[in-house]
Amino acid sequence: MGIGFVILIAVLALALGLVVGFFLARNSMKNYLAKNPPISEEMMKSMMMSMGQKPSQKKLNQMMAQMKQQSAQSQKK
Repeated sequence: MGIGFVILIAVLALALGLVVGFFLARNSMKNYLAKNPPISEEMMKSMMMSMGQKPSQKKLNQMMAQMKQQSAQSQKK
């Protein structure tokens, strides 16, 4: 029973480590993406210019605010 008990403890510790590691990594990625959004204002401006639109600062601010609101909404779920 000694070797079986050691194997059982090892498997349980591995499973617990995987679960805890997953949630810690998920939480840290959420925080990182909240602080450093993947699309910046400059990227948005260049996208709009490539689509043939003349981006005004007001429109850029509206789109960035909309993206932040959408991001905050998805984090509440």
